[in-house]
Amino acid sequence: MTTTVGLTETEKQSLEEIAHPSLPEGSSIYGGTKVFPDYQAENGETYFTLVHGIAHESSVSFVAILQATRAQRKGFESAIYFYGPGSLNCLATRGFPTTGNSAFPGEHNINSSLKTFIDEGGKVYCCRFGLSLHGAREEDLIEGVIPTHPLDVQDALIHYARKGAIINSTYMF
Repeated sequence: MTTTVGLTETEKQSLEEIAHPSLPEGSSIYGGTKVFPDYQAENGETYFTLVHGIAHESSVSFVAILQATRAQRKGFESAIYFYGPGSLNCLATRGFPTTGNSAFPGEHNINSSLKTFIDEGGKVYCCRFGLSLHGAREEDLIEGVIPTHPLDVQDALIHYARKGAIINSTYMF
């Protein structure tokens, strides 16, 4: 039961109008039917992700990494290309008060997910120009991240399109 000490009568009334929570923990409020088949990669298929999203400013970058990892686990040759502000996702120097320390739960989700992706055979590219726009240094990249020239963004897209890759392009500004 919630304590009502210090609450006004209208605050108490508002709390008591509808039970909170109205359903016990573990209640299903969404169906579980998956509509599309759980596709697996066919021989030689590729999945390419472009990320132009700032780390921790939205879930876009993190979800893109999770999707690329899932595609890789389905058998797709998988690669992620971070450019523009997305390049900041590739920094190993995240942490406070020192690198590696998480100032909040989940601060290192992106780092951990990229390390897992690389360890499982994925390629991660990071635009040097994107790093330079934000004063980030190439030597601060997560181990295994491949630094790229600014002109590589377009040519990587052409490369993977010519391979017939499924292309997931995320963009945040």
